[in-house]
Amino acid sequence: MPNYMYFILSVVALIVGYVIYGTFVTKVFGARPERPTPCETHADGVDYVKMPTWKVWLIQLLNIAGVGPVFGPILGAVWGPAALLWIVIGCIFAGAVHDYMVGMLSVRYNGANVPNIVGYNLGNFAKQVMRVFSIVLLMLVGVIFVSAPASLLASLTPSYLDLTFWVVVIFAYYFLATIMPIDKIIGRFYPIFGAILLFMAVGMTVMMFVSGTEFYNSAQMVNQHPQQLPIFPLVFITISCSALSGFHATQSPLMSRCMANEKNGKFVFYGSMIAEGIIGLVWATVGMSFYHGPTELAAALAAGTPSKVVSDSCFALMGTLGGVLAILGVVVLPITSGDTAFRAARLTIAETFNYSQKAIPPRLYIAVPMFAIGIILSLVDFSIIWRYFGWANQGLATIMLWSSAAWLMRRDRLHWICTIPATFMTAVCVSYIVYEPNMGLGVDITIANYVGIAAALVALFALLKFGRNPIAGAPADD
Repeated sequence: MPNYMYFILSVVALIVGYVIYGTFVTKVFGARPERPTPCETHADGVDYVKMPTWKVWLIQLLNIAGVGPVFGPILGAVWGPAALLWIVIGCIFAGAVHDYMVGMLSVRYNGANVPNIVGYNLGNFAKQVMRVFSIVLLMLVGVIFVSAPASLLASLTPSYLDLTFWVVVIFAYYFLATIMPIDKIIGRFYPIFGAILLFMAVGMTVMMFVSGTEFYNSAQMVNQHPQQLPIFPLVFITISCSALSGFHATQSPLMSRCMANEKNGKFVFYGSMIAEGIIGLVWATVGMSFYHGPTELAAALAAGTPSKVVSDSCFALMGTLGGVLAILGVVVLPITSGDTAFRAARLTIAETFNYSQKAIPPRLYIAVPMFAIGIILSLVDFSIIWRYFGWANQGLATIMLWSSAAWLMRRDRLHWICTIPATFMTAVCVSYIVYEPNMGLGVDITIANYVGIAAALVALFALLKFGRNPIAGAPADD
């Protein structure tokens, strides 16, 4: 079988997964088309605004697809084609389920953010922890999604439009997008951004075929990392946004407040994650194929950042004009996630203190100090922020899967669609933090994996033992 068939079969698997498993998950959840949605019951003209379904889907896709489905797969490509399995399997059975459940739970909880969703299903202590955890993660995301697009834009423009200039411009845009009504900036510009994104994904895919690029060099599903770093748990932390990402949980509530009907949840939440998985496949394939093997890719990453890989591959495959447009497509991803990351942080803080956001001054009271902190964080080395973001991101996804499993269990529904990926990711996150030598404990990988498995079994036992217990203060939502 030609190597390029691995890519084609992976894309087909994601589409089939959307049609079959996405429908199954929708039935398990119990979507009710007749039930009023938050944009009808809580309309405020700022955050709760009814929008067309196609636009809600597009905004959701651009919100969740930051640099993760580009940088993550490129970094994960050094392990070889085995990384494709995580993108496909993770996206269908973990990431898309996670996004759908969080989005629909937010719909049922009148547009609630991550802390309240967790609190209603895992208790008040978990809620307070998640308030801090989610705000920190959103700030990290916002900062990452400033520096990454700024560096790409600086590479396309004259020297006087340097990195600092673009950082200022992007921060200014993020500030406006954070405080303005969602349909005034985000709702108007995102269709344009979506067209650029489509050009990038389709253009890079077509040119790999047209240019005669040898796909994957070696298609063996074995560990091809030049230093033989372990696939488990590293690949599952490195490749996040195109397979499973907790950041998405912070974004789905934004669109839960704009979706007109629960029946659209499969398309909006599950479908946007499948689309992001396809983007991840494109860039994992570029990383594995353009550099003719993991060793060459690892050398390119050591000499620069994933931004350099993006720049070099876009210009080489698509020429000057096409390369510029493709890079702009990559730039769109982090910008359209960074703006809503800060917006979600504002809403989470406001929700914590029960602080109305209908008027502009209350929005400014939160946004101004929040952006001041963000500017300070942007001075920290990118690689350090990315390392902490990766683990925190998957940790949040794991907690949201456990929350969704508990919600299903209390309603005597098939909680295993969330429990199985939650158990697996608990093992991944614990194993990673025990093993990782720079930010973790630096323990031997075998011992770390045993600890991760033990932690996952404890968490599973806790759910099966206590998952049906009612949570005080949880609203009626079904």
